[in-house]
Amino acid sequence: MPVHKLENQTVRPFAAAALLPMTMLVMLLLPAEVPAQPAVQAPASIYTCTDARGRTLTADRPIAECTDREQRELSPSGTTRRRIEPTYTARELAEREDRAREASLQAARLLDERRRERALLVRYPNITVHDRERGEALVQIDAVIQAAKKRLEELGEDRKRIDEELEFYKHDVSKAPGAVRRKLDDNMQSVAVQNRFIGEQEDEKKRVNARFDEERTRLKQIWSPQNGGK
Repeated sequence: MPVHKLENQTVRPFAAAALLPMTMLVMLLLPAEVPAQPAVQAPASIYTCTDARGRTLTADRPIAECTDREQRELSPSGTTRRRIEPTYTARELAEREDRAREASLQAARLLDERRRERALLVRYPNITVHDRERGEALVQIDAVIQAAKKRLEELGEDRKRIDEELEFYKHDVSKAPGAVRRKLDDNMQSVAVQNRFIGEQEDEKKRVNARFDEERTRLKQIWSPQNGGK
């Protein structure tokens, strides 16, 4: 093995390497520089929409002419990556919310209507059942009216007896005894009450008939033909 002399000292090759500057050793030990790889770019997007004039527009970025309508972001292969909602003004947002709220209310009304129709169909499976229940409801009201009319007849008989007692005072009822005058007043008030009650029951009959007529119209739309439907 060759040797080197350095200032009258014998130095072997490996020992001489130890005397090299540290920076040179670091550089020797570092790996060779690897060439930088080009950055992989994401596939470009394509934006498309139909503008207010019906034209189909395409661009490599969101389209300004279509800010008021939906745009689609497409991949290079043509598949839809996402849908871009329109940009609304405050007024347009309020109108959009109003329309959505009205649509929701309408849907709720339709749902409630369907529930009522199903309930009606369960209660009145055919026209015979519906007619029978109408008749029963009217019979009950008529019974109440007849009772009130009977009471009127009784009050009429009472009035005859009162009038007999007032025969002597018919020219000046104020001179009749207080008990007789009170009976007269009570009788007149009772007659008024019964007549008013009869009028209310007649109105109730009209309401019942109107309700059954309305139900009949709706039921005819959902009854099968053999059950009385159209």
